[in-house]
Amino acid sequence: MTQSIQLNPRRVIDDLKELHALTGNADGAQRVAWTPTWDQARAWLRGKLAELAVEVETDPAGNTWATLPGASPRTLILGSHIDSVVNGGWLDGCLGVLAGLEVLRRFSAQGKPPVTVRLVAWAEEEGTQFGRSCLTASAAAGGFNPAELRSVTDKNGNRMPDVLNQWGVDIETASNAAQQLKDAAACLELHIEQGPVLESQGLALAAVVGALGVERHLIHFTGQTAHAGSTPMPMRRDALAAAARLALEVREIANRHHGVCTMGSLTAHPGIVTAVAGGCDCTLDQRHLDAESLAAMWADAQSACQRIAAEEKVEVSWETLYQIEPVLFHPDLIELCAEAVAEISGTPQRMPSGPLHDAVVLAKSGLPTAMLFVQSLGGLSHTREENTRDDHLELAVQAFDRLADKTAVWIMK
Repeated sequence: MTQSIQLNPRRVIDDLKELHALTGNADGAQRVAWTPTWDQARAWLRGKLAELAVEVETDPAGNTWATLPGASPRTLILGSHIDSVVNGGWLDGCLGVLAGLEVLRRFSAQGKPPVTVRLVAWAEEEGTQFGRSCLTASAAAGGFNPAELRSVTDKNGNRMPDVLNQWGVDIETASNAAQQLKDAAACLELHIEQGPVLESQGLALAAVVGALGVERHLIHFTGQTAHAGSTPMPMRRDALAAAARLALEVREIANRHHGVCTMGSLTAHPGIVTAVAGGCDCTLDQRHLDAESLAAMWADAQSACQRIAAEEKVEVSWETLYQIEPVLFHPDLIELCAEAVAEISGTPQRMPSGPLHDAVVLAKSGLPTAMLFVQSLGGLSHTREENTRDDHLELAVQAFDRLADKTAVWIMK
């Protein structure tokens, strides 16, 4: 096919290494949003874009856009996020940006494309400082509420409006970034898997069918603090014992519904070796691609909480920390992505995403969206040890390019 003539997947790897050398250190990537290193990455990207005949702009939310006008104003959006977590990996987010850049180069080298092609580098996806994931994609796609953000602070007491304003972003007007999507017809994102599934299956690539919905709750068990030596076992009201039983129970709930459940933290009170725990706070995270199954998992967890509390002679309550419904990508684009994966790697693998991504925010807004995953070695991400084989990265760029061509044709139908 013609796209392979100008496409240079190896250049993507070279660009990734160049960016990491510029914005990383021995501990990993340091492109944390709203920091000088992150802004250095944005400037570096603008330098790469200056080599192409594209229009470059920064929207009111701080996202970087490059536009290659096509024969039609209907727009194909490519990209991912430019920021990283502290001590992050060299691929998370920026792989999708630089693969999109390479596809943009290929389209540009072949003349005017049939549709307008735009590259986006979302300014903040990770939510590292303020705990708001996919913040700047939400500003463009909806779900950005300034009233909820005015009083948000980081661990040092810095207010979000003040910090973002230092980088030219006013939270009161950031949602004007929605203008960037007025002609959008489809959005594509390439990302590392960030998990161990593809490697365990011996596969390099997969089409992503959607993102798991999440139920996240804080659960409180309340018993009675008592002396560890003088309180007989049958007479204890041990809140930690109840939480420990729930931690094992939620594993069975996950297996029963083919989802995932995680008790990520247990905090016992008073937390001393000589006392039965009179209280225990624990967090529960449940995820599933099917909304009914996700609801059933949470209902089962509530029932388990009440049963265990009664048996351990303690009380239980819970509060919701976070909820998001499962989001499915566009069925036509999933098929096109699976075709591209099969053409490049031989297997039309499909899988869901456990983590949230900017593409999920775009899909939730109603924009036809698809994602492509490439294998992560060891399933590791958000660490300096994050890695993917070079040959798999090259396959991913080829498949992403193939998907972009297929999607451009689909847009014009």
